Amino acid sequence: MILRPDKNLKDIYDITPEMLKDMGIHAMLIDLDSTTMQSKTGEFAGKTIDWFNQFKKEFYMCIVSNNKNKEYIEKVEQHMPCKMYFHANKPNPKVVKNIIKGLFMSPKNVVVIGDRPLTDILVGKLAGTKTILVGSINPDENLPTRAVRFLERLTICPF
Repeated sequence: MILRPDKNLKDIYDITPEMLKDMGIHAMLIDLDSTTMQSKTGEFAGKTIDWFNQFKKEFYMCIVSNNKNKEYIEKVEQHMPCKMYFHANKPNPKVVKNIIKGLFMSPKNVVVIGDRPLTDILVGKLAGTKTILVGSINPDENLPTRAVRFLERLTICPF
């Protein structure tokens, strides 16, 4: 099934360098909102910065986001621990494929990490990468957002 991730984890903190090495990964393309920072806050938690720091010595890392809000992007850029790509138009794989091409890597050595099956996981699958679906980094999401997440995850779980 195209929306089934290679791994389905509680959150980004369950990802380890050893896990990625075992998957043959050299580059991580990571979603922003609800994956690495609480949506629309524009700031990373200290725990997330520590998470980035444990990977950036061994893996290429970048943020790939659909966000188009100029003020928000400028705010995020002040705190960014790695390169960012906004206006990604996920699940269209064009931006992801261009990033991989620029890295001179095979898609099989790249992982897309995100919290949404219909954007993050689908873009990774369409680009030929490995994928990791994670839960939201925000424990206090509102009810409509939690409901949409539940419905999206039904698309990856056979009955």
